[in-house]
Amino acid sequence: MFTIEHDFDATVITLVDEGQAPLQEDVVVCTFEDCVTIEQLDPRTDQMLRLNLSLAQVRDLAAALDLPEGVYRLRPSGDGGDAA
Repeated sequence: MFTIEHDFDATVITLVDEGQAPLQEDVVVCTFEDCVTIEQLDPRTDQMLRLNLSLAQVRDLAAALDLPEGVYRLRPSGDGGDAA
């Protein structure tokens, strides 16, 4: 399950783990104009872990989810944006 909320300066996506135990803490993805943050509570330390990604890193991650093992560099979007 996930939720999507539009705030003033960000879109917030919350991913809820509904699978079988052991379940993971919710993951919160905040998309801003210039970056994306991913947050998850670490139950061992009771601290929020935060990862900041540039928009280029998010683009590469999205492409990587659909590709087989290997090393890739995305072409600029002007010539199709396919992986090279």
